[in-house]
Amino acid sequence: MKIKRTGNGEERMPHRVPLSERALAILKAVPREEGNPHVFISRTKPGNGLSNMAMLDLLKNDMGYAGKATVHGFRSAFRTWAAEATDYPDQLAEFALAHYDDDETVAAYRRTDLFDKRKPLMADWAAFVESVKA
Repeated sequence: MKIKRTGNGEERMPHRVPLSERALAILKAVPREEGNPHVFISRTKPGNGLSNMAMLDLLKNDMGYAGKATVHGFRSAFRTWAAEATDYPDQLAEFALAHYDDDETVAAYRRTDLFDKRKPLMADWAAFVESVKA
């Protein structure tokens, strides 16, 4: 997450993600390191998480997507799918990507991240991703 900005002099609410059942199952299977707060741990630096470059390396070399996909491309793919293949409001998709209003007046009055409304969006995204064949 690179959203560290503040809105109207106050810290913005933390970004929460409603995970699908499949995503939760995958996360439960991921190796953990005692005392490491990161979900995806570094193989070479105890106590650290994967860097952006490690994620890109994994995608390119370990998964075979060199020249075909980028880490940021996953976010773009989600946003394109939400716009073209669903009837969810744009605001839900933007909130799912942690894109909140830059307008300080609007941000000052917003007290929700639409978490519950994003649950079906993320469940549908998970179903779509699992339905795509390589």
